[in-house]
Amino acid sequence: MRLVIARCSVDYAGRLTAHLPSAPRLILVKADGSVSIHADDRAYKPLNWMSPPCALKEGKGEDEGVWTVVNKAGEKLIITMEEILHDSSHELGVDPGLIKDGVEAHLQELLADRIETLGEGYSLIRREYMTAIGPVDILCRDADGQTVAVEIKRRGEIDGVEQLTRYLELLNRDPHLAPVRGVFAAQEIKPQARVLATDRGINCQILDYNALRGIEDDKLRLF
Repeated sequence: MRLVIARCSVDYAGRLTAHLPSAPRLILVKADGSVSIHADDRAYKPLNWMSPPCALKEGKGEDEGVWTVVNKAGEKLIITMEEILHDSSHELGVDPGLIKDGVEAHLQELLADRIETLGEGYSLIRREYMTAIGPVDILCRDADGQTVAVEIKRRGEIDGVEQLTRYLELLNRDPHLAPVRGVFAAQEIKPQARVLATDRGINCQILDYNALRGIEDDKLRLF
C-alpha cells in the first residue's frame, strides 16, 4: 500500500464530472489497483475513488505532478499534485479476512440453506461472494430473476447498512449482475438502521434463529 499526503486538486471524468478544489488530502494506492482520495473529516468514506481494475500513470515532463487513473470503462480520475508532504509504501501481505461472530456465521449458513426464507422463488448464487472491498454474505436471485445482495448481522445497526450500500454500489457496476438490490437481514434491526435502509431502497428482514434451525418456539400458543 502506498500512502501519499499532498496538497492536490482532483477531477473525475466518466458518467458524470466532479471536481475537488485544492486542499491537503490523503491518497491511498492499494495493491489491488484501487485509488482513493480521503479528507480528515468523514471517517472511512473517501471523497472520490477508482475501484479495480484500473491503471495509474504518473505524469512526466510537462505533465509531472499529474496522476491519471483509468478504469476498464475508460473513466478517469485526474489528481494534480501541488505539494507532496509525505510519500511512503508498505507491504501488508495477505489479509486473513474478517472472522465473523459465531452467530452471524451460522445465520449465513442457515439462510443460504433456506434461502426461500427471503421469499418464494428465491435461489442461491453463492455465499461469501467476493468484491474488491470484501465478501457479500449472500448473493441470490429473487423470483423475477433480479440479483439480490444480503448482508447478515446479529444486531443490525447503521454501520451494517453503510457496508451493504458500498457492496451494492460495486455490484451494480457489473453488467452481468445489475440491477442489484439489497436486503439487510438481522435478528434485531435498530430503528435508525431501518430508516437509513428504507431511505436507500434496501429491504429489512428479521431473522428468527430458532426457526432457521428448525426449532419450534416453546411458548404456549392459542389456536
